[in-house]
Amino acid sequence: MTTRIVELRQGILKKNDELARGLRGRFEAAGVLVLNLVSSPGTGKTAFLERTLRELRQRGSRVAALVGDLETDNDAVRLAASGAPVRQINTHGICHLEAEMVSKHLEGWPGVELGGLEYLFIENVGNLVCPSSYDLGERIRVALLSVTEGEDKPLKYPTLFNSADAAVVTKMDIAEAVGFNRDAALKNIREIRPNIRIFETSARTGSGMDGWLEYLAQERASRQA
Repeated sequence: MTTRIVELRQGILKKNDELARGLRGRFEAAGVLVLNLVSSPGTGKTAFLERTLRELRQRGSRVAALVGDLETDNDAVRLAASGAPVRQINTHGICHLEAEMVSKHLEGWPGVELGGLEYLFIENVGNLVCPSSYDLGERIRVALLSVTEGEDKPLKYPTLFNSADAAVVTKMDIAEAVGFNRDAALKNIREIRPNIRIFETSARTGSGMDGWLEYLAQERASRQA
């Protein structure tokens, strides 16, 4: 039985990887930078993304977001307040997004064409395990960690942080209040992924957002060169 389960999983991932390669080609041809945001529930991923969308729009960037969740469209409604086009993906019990879901929800998206975007953000389902294995065709995978989760989270979930291109520490405005050990957290992230770009942010105060937005602009420019 174990062998059959492994074979089934390998088959599922192979199909997903093939679809993701096709998506990546579409994204690159359209000139849109795609980011996959992954975190556990309660990290503040939606608040961080909402601020990111709003500030990018204020700078004149063309942005959109796909939002994954098991049920409800609460996060999509919240993100839509930024003024950016947002589309909900409900997985109905599946603990991660898959390339097929992304592809399906890109089709027939009212008013949204990939060629008209500069950035597309994919907010994954709140989970640190399953999303690590599923390529969505993104160019940048972002692992988020909040100051309330514990400094050892990267050590407990190394697959995600090892596969990430950037790490974002959220809720830095309450770091002192919750006794967050900044040095230990950064050390643990870099132990899993040396030289990873780390951004310390607060969606509430805006602290650290300028550095994050500058990184996005640099990454997009480098892809266009």
